[in-house]
Amino acid sequence: MEMDTKNRTPDIQRVYEEKKVSGEEAIRHIQPGQRVVVGHCGGEPKMLTRLLAEHKDWFENVEIVQMLPLGPSPFTQKGMEGHFRYHSIFVGDATREAVAEGRADYTPCFFYQVPRLFRTTLPVDVALIQVTEPDEQGYCSFGVSVDYIKAAAKQAKLVIAQVNQYIPRTLGDAFIHISEIDYIVEHHTPLTELPRPHIGKEEMEIGRYCSTLIEDGDTLQIGIGGIPEAVLSSLKGKRNLGIHSEMIGESVVDLMECGVITNSRKAVNPGKVITSFLLGGKRLFDYVNNNPQIELHPIDYVNNPVVIMQHDRMVSINSCIQVDLMGQVVAETIGSMQISGVGGQVDFVRGAAMAEHGRSIIAMTSTALHGKVSKIVPYIPDGAAITTSRNDVDYVITEYGIAALRGKTLRERAESLIRVAHPKFRDDLWEEWQKKYIRQSR
Repeated sequence: MEMDTKNRTPDIQRVYEEKKVSGEEAIRHIQPGQRVVVGHCGGEPKMLTRLLAEHKDWFENVEIVQMLPLGPSPFTQKGMEGHFRYHSIFVGDATREAVAEGRADYTPCFFYQVPRLFRTTLPVDVALIQVTEPDEQGYCSFGVSVDYIKAAAKQAKLVIAQVNQYIPRTLGDAFIHISEIDYIVEHHTPLTELPRPHIGKEEMEIGRYCSTLIEDGDTLQIGIGGIPEAVLSSLKGKRNLGIHSEMIGESVVDLMECGVITNSRKAVNPGKVITSFLLGGKRLFDYVNNNPQIELHPIDYVNNPVVIMQHDRMVSINSCIQVDLMGQVVAETIGSMQISGVGGQVDFVRGAAMAEHGRSIIAMTSTALHGKVSKIVPYIPDGAAITTSRNDVDYVITEYGIAALRGKTLRERAESLIRVAHPKFRDDLWEEWQKKYIRQSR
């Protein structure tokens, strides 16, 4: 996605050349004990993070703050102790083991509040960002990831940018001026692509049930993965849907191209898909490049419940690990082990609840571990973290149906949830229900 730079003013070109250095020269400006915030997912400047790891002996007690890396994280490997300390805001495959073993830290935080941390409890020394080449006015686009990294760059004392011509130029509140960058490192490499997820029969049933709660003109928040893919594939008969979502993938492109997503009825940002970061493949990256229908904005706008609630017909769709019979949702731990993070689930559940005609959906398969474990459980295991409280939960959907929980008593909630549990676990769940609601009442 090489940018036409021939129209840059001489002053912009001069500044660009003055700030351009090698990667090694740029990272040598990072001092012992500093906090370095790094872009995540496709926004990670991988050439810079690779150089940091390769030259680990140059650094002492440097804190690396990041949300979710795609692929291995060099900073969580054994042997980095004393050089780097990884600080995760959302645990993933690459960081889970290090957090569990105490070699990395995790901070729980609603996604929309992460930029506030950079202004308060986590002041930023250095921001490592990845951007497009500057345009004729000197503005670089953050491309596939604006979320928290624009706020980090604004607060940082030092900004080091990897300029990558493969980054799509996305629009919205997605720009940083060259004057705000201290060092520029040119390194052009294709973005990491995520394959389209497999959709099984359970996911297709969940998608079908979800589609019955989605009406023409609704605005959706949805992630990526098998269930979101199945939900979006079930919406091809809908009309004039909108998107306001912390992230989007290629399935949104499918529905835009066939005219299902038009954003024409959105109360906020009509005519625009509003998101904060992108995950997908080249087709998605090409589609968003200079596309005025799609805007990226910082996460404290996109995920702010006060902004979300202004969409009159907001529908949020999220997944989880477990739901107990009271409706408490665990989406980030297995027992006491941190396996993911809060992310934007609660941001959108609460924003949708405050919208006049909003709905929130927790969608999940009824079992895990190839059918060996029920995701609907009598009680949350000791040590597990409740992500979404029972007071916030609206609908829970599995491949066996829809449990509507809002306004229901504890007894009614349990009954509804047992009916959408996998049949082979229902007898045990009914036994627990009887212990609590029948025998206790005698």
